Amino acid sequence: MTAVVLSVDAELAWGFHDSSEVPERRAVASETWERLLDLLDEFDVPATWAIVGHLFLRECDGEHGDHATPTDDWFDDDPGGSAASAPPWFGDGLVEAVADADAGHEIGGHTFSHVEFGDERTTRDVAIAETRASVEAADDAGFSLQSFVFPGNDVGHRDVLAAYGFTCYRGTRPTLWYDDAMLRSVAKTVDLTVSGTTPPLVEPTVDDHGLVNVPASMYLFGFEGWPRTVLERTWADPMLRAAKRGIDRAADEEGVFHLWLHPSDLVAERDFRRLRAVLEHVDAVREATDLAVRTMGEVAADLRPEDPVTERTPIGPR
Repeated sequence: MTAVVLSVDAELAWGFHDSSEVPERRAVASETWERLLDLLDEFDVPATWAIVGHLFLRECDGEHGDHATPTDDWFDDDPGGSAASAPPWFGDGLVEAVADADAGHEIGGHTFSHVEFGDERTTRDVAIAETRASVEAADDAGFSLQSFVFPGNDVGHRDVLAAYGFTCYRGTRPTLWYDDAMLRSVAKTVDLTVSGTTPPLVEPTVDDHGLVNVPASMYLFGFEGWPRTVLERTWADPMLRAAKRGIDRAADEEGVFHLWLHPSDLVAERDFRRLRAVLEHVDAVREATDLAVRTMGEVAADLRPEDPVTERTPIGPR
């Protein structure tokens, strides 16, 4: 398999609802969804949009009293109401915009309220509640979820996903040489500049629950702040160079280059310029080679051709 996969973690305020405050960039993320969709349409690049289940709702009471949670105050910041009164907490047409886009995106799951499944506080009851609620909210809105992205890339409770009909998930990125370095930030800077290591291609595999693991290769906004500013001014955008190397490698070798981002990563114009340059490169390489751009669901279907659509089997605690 030779392909580029792009997955988008779409969560609005839910990505930070358990923090002390919601960053300002999360408040404008709804605007960047539409601009991101326009860019993907322009270059005909389909993506897997992993959407927090609460964003499928049109309204809620803000309490979710019958929903098992990792902490007692989990929903304390949920204002309830509707998109008119609390826009960052509801999709308000954004999910439909993804579905209607010309590029042909896939809509996937990202839990109901951005619970990290690998966290020790996330019991099986919590995982079931999150999965069931997200699937039901999506179903009520007319969408069927097959692909899943774990919040925080914290993998856990895969058996629950399989029981509720998911076919694949984004697994963790392969370990790189600088991950365990004593001065990791320094080592990563060296890797992105002097060493120029090409991001890994990944091989999707079927796990012991029958789910297809489509591991991540690279987070497009994994090197930000003042280090990025310094390097851009004195040299070049290191993440753009790395992404291009990954795309080129995917065209030359067997494997998948799986790139991911959040809509809310697109804050400044330089962020949109980075993404545009990546999409331009994907388009150019695709025209010149056999490289394909595929969704996570399409990758999974290749490995599970006998079962492209699975039955949902609601489960309870054991």
